[in-house]
Amino acid sequence: MSGKNQTIVSEFILLGLPIDPEQRILFYGLFLAMYVTTVLGNLVIIVLIRLDSHLHTPMYLFLSNLSFSDLCFSSVTMPKLLQNMQSQVPSIPYTGCLAQIYFFLFFGDLENFLLVAMAYDRYVAICFPLHYTTIMSPQLCLSLVAPSWVLTTLHAMLHTLLTARLCFCADNMIPHFFCDMSALLKLACSDTQVNELVIFITGGFVVVIPFILIIMSYVRIISSILKVPSARGIHKAFSTCGSHLSVVSLFYGTVIGLYLCPSANNSTVKEIVMAMMYTVVTPMLNPFIYSLRNRDIKGALGRVFHKKTFPFSL
Repeated sequence: MSGKNQTIVSEFILLGLPIDPEQRILFYGLFLAMYVTTVLGNLVIIVLIRLDSHLHTPMYLFLSNLSFSDLCFSSVTMPKLLQNMQSQVPSIPYTGCLAQIYFFLFFGDLENFLLVAMAYDRYVAICFPLHYTTIMSPQLCLSLVAPSWVLTTLHAMLHTLLTARLCFCADNMIPHFFCDMSALLKLACSDTQVNELVIFITGGFVVVIPFILIIMSYVRIISSILKVPSARGIHKAFSTCGSHLSVVSLFYGTVIGLYLCPSANNSTVKEIVMAMMYTVVTPMLNPFIYSLRNRDIKGALGRVFHKKTFPFSL
């Protein structure tokens, strides 16, 4: 540390996306449209589930939480990205950077745990259809959702506090469009071994274990279908699990591609592109995945609009 400038960093410069200046306006419009679509799409899902009593089931309880998580997850990074694309000095205060780390981890982890709860819900619906209502009681649903919020709060707070104890010196350039924790660790001029160890240990808990549990749920679902193979059973399973499986594939596919398949060439560009996938593209697509092939959502949308259009109809 003695050979480095010990000036305390009060803000960081987000270098943003590798976009040519002449294309900046085009990409700004694209990202703005994607963010507005994300907000509106997830809000529609949340409002529909709230207003329509037919959707007051465990599956849609988890879906409303997932939509809220997606909306907030995208809002952690996108508004700042849009602001910095219009700014001559794309900076973020030190405290703002820590806050962004906290909420990024919080809502990213929350999506992991909610996807596990939804996988278990689909497992019970297909493997134990006659006992679904009994098994998926309100008490069980609460015991699946509430610990997810508590665990994500503790995990995000742990990493935020560990990052806050680090010293940052003269170099404050972050080659990313948000305060990515791994990028911050590279800028720190103090020992980061504890941070890296905690990331390695907790990463298995919040990413690997949920992914294994989801895989186990689908293995049980597939084995249950194969015991009594029929076209009707396969179609029912696909219609029941198709949306959730698509979301799982999209979310974990980008995470695995980023963290488990490292690339020596253009690693920074790859990290930015993959981060855009799971922070911007996935939250935007989730409402469409769950609504376009979901008859319950379409029916709820029709009923809500019918009430608004004909409020006095019988």
